[in-house]
Amino acid sequence: MTLSHSHKINLAITLGDPVSIGPEIILKALANPILSTQANITIIGYRFCLEKAYYDLECQNNANLAHPDTLNFIEINTSFDFTWGKGNSETGKASFLYLEKAIELTLEGKFDGIVTAPIAKSLWQKAGYNYPGQTEVLAQKSGVEKFGMMFVGKSPYTGWMLRTLLATTHIPLKLVSDTLNSELMDLKLDLLIHTLEQDFNLTYPHIAIAGLNPHSGEDGNLGTEEKEWLNDWLDNARKRYPKAKLTGLTPSDTLWVKPAQAWYHDPNTLTADAFIALYHDQGLIPVKSMAFDQAINTTIGLPFIRTSPDHGTAFDIAGQGIANANSLIASIQLAIALCNNRQKRSVKNT
Repeated sequence: MTLSHSHKINLAITLGDPVSIGPEIILKALANPILSTQANITIIGYRFCLEKAYYDLECQNNANLAHPDTLNFIEINTSFDFTWGKGNSETGKASFLYLEKAIELTLEGKFDGIVTAPIAKSLWQKAGYNYPGQTEVLAQKSGVEKFGMMFVGKSPYTGWMLRTLLATTHIPLKLVSDTLNSELMDLKLDLLIHTLEQDFNLTYPHIAIAGLNPHSGEDGNLGTEEKEWLNDWLDNARKRYPKAKLTGLTPSDTLWVKPAQAWYHDPNTLTADAFIALYHDQGLIPVKSMAFDQAINTTIGLPFIRTSPDHGTAFDIAGQGIANANSLIASIQLAIALCNNRQKRSVKNT
């Protein structure tokens, strides 16, 4: 889709699980009037849930909420017994249908990107939707086989930007070594380099890659994957991407020292533009330790922008008015920025 200079970004926000904190954080986020000046934002879900959240929470002290009547909405009328925090197969089904409609409309060109509120994977399973998460649904329904899960966060202390791509995602730890191979690492690195240039305007990126084993295997004494193939893979990757500075394989107990310094103290700390973690917790423990309220999950490799807060449904606090909307706000802001970058690049290339 070729966009004109005057095109204003159109974003869809899915409601997520309707009895989770999704409705609350959406109302809190969209109370910020700046967001509506930067994009046309439409919520996809069941309006009743937003109305209930508004009237349940508006009487609470310091509740700054957007009124549902002021919001653009695409109604997906789903029926379930509504109790805050009591998700079930019906609310799982509802959250899947919201996402499905958002993908359908975005592929039709009605939206430039999707911001997804949290869902409960276990309730998708109970509803009969056998997907590991929203990322895999987005990829499948977009007809995309090459995709990745990247986490982005902007430090509130220094303004430094953290970007972390996972080589493997939602699989048991015992399967990581068997799942990783040169082809998968090539795929993830290709996606990351393309995304850094297309969406973040980084043509000559510095990318740091984690080792798999403690001390990156210590020459085979603490694990053999590095010595058997990962080091050779990295040498070949450097030849394939001469414009990129690829460092590694860095032991994960030291990989995150400089990023933490850049996040908390000095944005000029000499660290990488992006990081590749080889398995879920290797990447997400540091990301969530530094940026729990600011981190954003973005799916790379899709034909559109998708971002999401890096937290779950928080059923235990749903309906109490205490949910933090910062990660959703950051997700919306990043989606707008990335959509704008793609728009400018599209116009430049026409």
